[in-house]
Amino acid sequence: MPAFSQTGSPLQMYFIDVEGGQSTLLVTPEHGSLLIDTGWPDNAGRDADRIVAAAKDAGITRIDTVLLTHYHVDHTGGVPQLVAKIPVGTFIYHGPNRETGDKPTVDAATAFEKVLATGKYKTIIPKPGDLLPIPGLKVQVISADGQLIAQPLPGAGAANAYCAQSEIRPPDQTENARSLGVEMTYGKTRILDLGDLTWDKERALMCPANRLGHVDLLVVSHHGWYQSSSPALVYAITPRVAIMDNGAKKGGSTPTLQTIKKTPGLEALWQLHYSEEGGAANNVDAARIANLPGTDTGYFLKASIYRNGEIDVLNARTSAVVKYPK
Repeated sequence: MPAFSQTGSPLQMYFIDVEGGQSTLLVTPEHGSLLIDTGWPDNAGRDADRIVAAAKDAGITRIDTVLLTHYHVDHTGGVPQLVAKIPVGTFIYHGPNRETGDKPTVDAATAFEKVLATGKYKTIIPKPGDLLPIPGLKVQVISADGQLIAQPLPGAGAANAYCAQSEIRPPDQTENARSLGVEMTYGKTRILDLGDLTWDKERALMCPANRLGHVDLLVVSHHGWYQSSSPALVYAITPRVAIMDNGAKKGGSTPTLQTIKKTPGLEALWQLHYSEEGGAANNVDAARIANLPGTDTGYFLKASIYRNGEIDVLNARTSAVVKYPK
């Protein structure tokens, strides 16, 4: 049996630098793959090239499944360039674009629809609560097209004391609130990625009862912008490790950086970029930042996630690994 299939081999999770968008590649020990979002279009194929480079690093030559959280251009815009550079099997998405008054969003949705119209790809449009067919990884839909899971996950459902610290905000009217968010489980390790799900939806999900329970690794929502990451969500799920896919000038809001640092039980926050807004007072130590101020370098972060709950994080810029035992 090949070494990558041995008991105890990790799930690899690449946080690819798409300059303030999102693209996260998960590869199982059996080399099954799930890509969450595709980054931006244009830029001479930069984001697709970085995804392909991460796939090569992980030892794969195709992407089995691409999950698109929503239609904003920094998440879905890169689809045409991606499929031109690496084979893709299935697309999972929340349904039609709901933000029809925003031209970049409409353009991204139209480009994606043209890719689907080729007939080359399978498609899945799931509902909250559905389990997605990702071999080797349990992936459950938490939010989709503005809807949320109706019942707490197993072991969750306790009253959420942090609701009082999260003000009530008006409903978001953009595609962000439609984000297809998932909880992924690998052995004893739970991972949460809610895309750009907004503060109002977080509160609906988490108040008055915490429907999610504890999470080990949090993909910080919305690149760390203050439209998301309410105490009602972040404090209640008590992540051990948080990873923020921010850009230098996009995401990494000062209030969000401060909220996450105060999260009960958090061992570390990692950032794809130094946040210019956050400044020296609010960014994490440089050792936990993939891309420092200056020339575009495109370094990734990689989390190796073990069935026993251990999480190792590699900074591609420094080649250093930090271990977080269960």
